[in-house]
Amino acid sequence: MPRPSSALPAVLFAVCSIATLHAQTASVSIPAWIETNDCTLPPKFEATLNGKSVPVTAQLGPTSDQVILVVLDLTGDLALIDAAKQALISEISKLPQNVWVGLLRTQDGLHVLADPGPNRQPLIDAIRSLSNSSEPGLLETVPSALSLADAILRKSPVRVSVLYVTDSNIYSYREDYTNPVINGSDPHDLSRRFPTALIADKISKLVEDSSSLEAPLFVVHINYRRDQLNVAYENGLDTLADATGGKSSACRSVAEIPEAISATFARISSAWRLTLALPSKIHYNIQIHLTAPCGDSDLHISWRTHLRPKEG
Repeated sequence: MPRPSSALPAVLFAVCSIATLHAQTASVSIPAWIETNDCTLPPKFEATLNGKSVPVTAQLGPTSDQVILVVLDLTGDLALIDAAKQALISEISKLPQNVWVGLLRTQDGLHVLADPGPNRQPLIDAIRSLSNSSEPGLLETVPSALSLADAILRKSPVRVSVLYVTDSNIYSYREDYTNPVINGSDPHDLSRRFPTALIADKISKLVEDSSSLEAPLFVVHINYRRDQLNVAYENGLDTLADATGGKSSACRSVAEIPEAISATFARISSAWRLTLALPSKIHYNIQIHLTAPCGDSDLHISWRTHLRPKEG
């Protein structure tokens, strides 16, 4: 297959060849995980939307084709970054051939470094040669990354996830999220009482913007910081990832980085993609509930509970 140029549409073009394209239908796909499984038979999921039963029209399990978009947002401590690079290379090298991994970076917008494909070497070479960015870009690029993953997911019968590996510091963003005190002499100045308000507003907007996108977001933050604004930022990343069905983790030492990246890849690899048929009339927001019977009980499952279907 000819290698396309390193532009975002090219990634979509490359990935679509991993499986036969299928026509879009009135449906929605969600990520789900079986947390404990004592059954010997394959799970058969059952679903409700807003309390009403709906059919699960397709289910793709952990051995099915998968696309992982890894986005690097690295700016600072070389020891932390080197540990993250080595852990990424190690985990990507273990993936089966039907898992395609693409590599992107966040400097001055989202840029493709290696297109998804079965050949790991271009990806590994790109990780090793990556230089640090001058400033973080997670908050600015995550809508584009999730939109790209969503486009792939909606056009191909594959599981798709986005993984950010970042060391971002909220103080280093081009946009100022520090909510500086407007009137230092006024004890009632709201900026003094709500120093994390700008961060909360940004996260809320990102959650809203991603509410109709179906791919889960995972974040590994390799440099946990303890000041008030960075704690609010890292908690915001947790909120954003959770809203998409994914997860976020933060590392407090170099030693924690390989473990966090390994655990995240394990989580991504074990994901199910469940496609649910939509009723003719649904609310703007839908609440999903899943079960998987196992004898006299149900399997322990986690899933993305809320979603806003795309219009049209």
